[in-house]
Amino acid sequence: MDSAVAARCRALRVGRLYCDGVPTPSPTRLLVSCGEPSGDLYAAELVRHLRQRVVPLDVFGLGGDRLASEGASLVAHVRDLAVVGLIEVLRHLQRLRRTFRSVLDEVDRRPPDAAVLVDYPDFHLRLARQLRRRGVPVVYYVSPQVWAWRPGRVRTIRDTVARMIVIFPFEEALYREAGVDVRFVGHPLVDLIRPPADREGFLAAQGLDPTRPLLLALPGSRPQEVSHNLPPLAGALRLAAARRADLQLALAVAPSLPPSLFDEALAGLRVLRLADHTHQLMGSATAGIVASGTATVEAALLDLPMVVVYRLSALTYALGRPFVRVPHYAMANLIAGREVVKELIQKDFRPEPVAREALRLIEDASWQAQVRRGLAEVRARLGGPGASARAAAAVEEVLESRKTLT
Repeated sequence: MDSAVAARCRALRVGRLYCDGVPTPSPTRLLVSCGEPSGDLYAAELVRHLRQRVVPLDVFGLGGDRLASEGASLVAHVRDLAVVGLIEVLRHLQRLRRTFRSVLDEVDRRPPDAAVLVDYPDFHLRLARQLRRRGVPVVYYVSPQVWAWRPGRVRTIRDTVARMIVIFPFEEALYREAGVDVRFVGHPLVDLIRPPADREGFLAAQGLDPTRPLLLALPGSRPQEVSHNLPPLAGALRLAAARRADLQLALAVAPSLPPSLFDEALAGLRVLRLADHTHQLMGSATAGIVASGTATVEAALLDLPMVVVYRLSALTYALGRPFVRVPHYAMANLIAGREVVKELIQKDFRPEPVAREALRLIEDASWQAQVRRGLAEVRARLGGPGASARAAAAVEEVLESRKTLT
């Protein structure tokens, strides 16, 4: 075997056939499943790094455009699964069941060497049980919020998951104490989010004045949450604009959402709506009104002073609130272990207090500086660059263990 072929063989870390130039190594088959846009982003980055380590690699599963762009064949698309709230899930139960069955049918048709399930716990913990019964080792990437509610899920994870990969530092000890094989890799967004290189140029290109304050609103990425969050958010924007004549307004809109979803609430309001450039907007704005979720981590990484808001249907909130076991909702506050940004949730999410807090971030320099010190603390706890590469290495270890056993 010549040196070039030998080098190629060493690169094929997971393969079943010999590599002396005659047979071709059979591909490692991986099921990757995610149910939301943020999970699609993390899954795509994981696969991109994994392809550099595992050659050849055949990926199929449940995901979105980003995962598909990394060569995965999709059984179903995340746009059909982005549901939030207990009542909303019940309304879409039949569709979720059909997707669940489709994924399992594909697993039975093309048995994978391992599965990576990204977040989306109600769907994925059930899927993990079925995969374990089929002998497929499961890597779970981005932990369910067992530290916030439904801690009994840790037992399910211990029984069904071969390895848990977590992105927040406080999660590692929780799983280790429960007897779960766990790796803390840091947050993948650390590598993916950068402020605009030319803030003034970016704002000018959008028709905004770089010398005037900009208030940015992020209402969420799913239709159900936008329908609950947008009315009080739009009301807050109107009040803030009425109180400060030089204030500019912008709304970051998820590309998957139809513009008609926003038309009525924003009617007559002078606000820039952008379905792209969300991170550039976040890195350029003076302050933000941000729906609780992944966007609060993005805002922390981009040093955007924010007030965090969220509203569920009254019934969903009433049913779920008794089971919540954490003092904060905003991920930035949970990571810091204290309130570094103001939270206005459910009944407190009203136009008047939101507008007041947003303008305070713009007008009170000492308060803005205090919030930014807290956000710097959050960034320090999210881990250094390279989270997706470390996650890929953790998945590769599981694949190698599978290879050894077979």
